[in-house]
Amino acid sequence: MSTKRYVILQLTNHIEFVEMPATHAYQLTALHLRLHKELEKLTAANIPSLPKVIAECDALDRVSLDYKLHNGLDYINQLEQTFAAINEKAYPLISLLTEIRALQAQLEQWYEDEEELAN
Repeated sequence: MSTKRYVILQLTNHIEFVEMPATHAYQLTALHLRLHKELEKLTAANIPSLPKVIAECDALDRVSLDYKLHNGLDYINQLEQTFAAINEKAYPLISLLTEIRALQAQLEQWYEDEEELAN
């Protein structure tokens, strides 16, 4: 069984792939669903455009390299920075950042454990 799973994201006509630990891919999907639900409630001027999760898969063979493959931790770090930069006054953004940072911490631990097993 593969230790990786791929989350496929789409924003308009742009598609991206995120390589996640198989044990955590569903968490990224759930996080994206929650973020999309809450984006509507934000009133800040700098609300990010967030891609939607359109699929998950166990194997990925990209035929075209025009579409980016993100490392899961790199992707969640970027997501955290994006949401931390939102200048929200009317909605408590802290709960969304807490969820992002919880997954971020889990991924950091997963990658550390993988690195230790490799050595």
